[in-house]
Amino acid sequence: MRNSSRGAVDPFIVMDVMEAARQAEEAGRHIIHMEVGQPGTPAPALARNSLQDAMSDNALGYTVALGLPALRQRIAKLYGDWYNVDLDPARVVVTPGSSGGFILAFSALFDAGDRIALGAPGYPSYRQIMKSLNLIPLEIQTRAEARYQLEPSDLEGRDYQGMMVASPANPTGTMLGKDSLGALIHAAQDKGAAFLSDEIYHGIEYEQKAVTALQISDDVCVINSFSKYFSMTGWRVGWLVLPPDNVRQVERLAQNMFICAPHAAQVAALAAMGAHDELEANMSVYRENRRLMIEGLPKAGFDRIAPPDGAFYVYADVSHLTNDSRAFARVILDEAGVAVTPGLDFDPARGGGTLRFSYARSTADIMEGLERLKVFMRAKGHLD
Repeated sequence: MRNSSRGAVDPFIVMDVMEAARQAEEAGRHIIHMEVGQPGTPAPALARNSLQDAMSDNALGYTVALGLPALRQRIAKLYGDWYNVDLDPARVVVTPGSSGGFILAFSALFDAGDRIALGAPGYPSYRQIMKSLNLIPLEIQTRAEARYQLEPSDLEGRDYQGMMVASPANPTGTMLGKDSLGALIHAAQDKGAAFLSDEIYHGIEYEQKAVTALQISDDVCVINSFSKYFSMTGWRVGWLVLPPDNVRQVERLAQNMFICAPHAAQVAALAAMGAHDELEANMSVYRENRRLMIEGLPKAGFDRIAPPDGAFYVYADVSHLTNDSRAFARVILDEAGVAVTPGLDFDPARGGGTLRFSYARSTADIMEGLERLKVFMRAKGHLD
């Protein structure tokens, strides 16, 4: 059969790296995983136990398309607890992960041919999902001096119907302060463009709390997920927060595209929101791993880095070492047994000279990975 032009999107390179690492492990090698943005911890015990109880007396069939009412209410409460924002649960839509949220939001807010402004480097699946929906990702090269975040001056004279930002960002871990985020929101709104805020890494912050777009405006679309802070990547449950007038549009799409987010995952997610102590224990690991990475990567020869504000990534400039980050990452995997992500995933224009290191796994793995990188770089003549 023929293939559609809409489906001709680029691969998600990190998934290819994961597969190469899996093959190496299948062949008997021990690989340190610094490639994948996935917590090394399982879903909180409270979540797993709650689902086990539900399975004994609940058929776990379809839920309503917008999600379990109790979960929507609990998500709304989170905004009061974390940000002092009074959020109506009716504005919350539970989705099949943030990926399902992107598909619903892009489908509900934009028409074919619309242009959505994105900063590069950025999460690669934004642009690939947009392309598959016949939308046009308007990728804008951000400045290192702006910590690779969009600035209003980047958008002057550009034609766009939407703007999407992430804070904390993937791959850089950088965050926007309230004034900077507000300036972008107002720039979009002044142009009549929709503003989308990817807040999937909220909760994983180090020296200051991340700002939600809802602290600035109600006329925004917020995307979030249980994957990162709540350590539930494979459960595939996330959420949107929408202006009231957009909820019914998204609901109709959700009914037809997905029916609902997985019921079992919704049950677990509701319980996970009460697992504060376990989640904060995970944060203690990320804090220590971040410290080790900031100290250890320069000692291993990766000294062009900036400390991340949030998430669990370090984005490194390796342009003095290579202009082909994909090939370089493969050599690191083959010779050092450390899986890292080529920057080409996040920035097709400049990513040949960057790598992303994830520190979401155990502290023991991070220490071992840093030591392996040091040995590798010394063998290549990049260290004295």
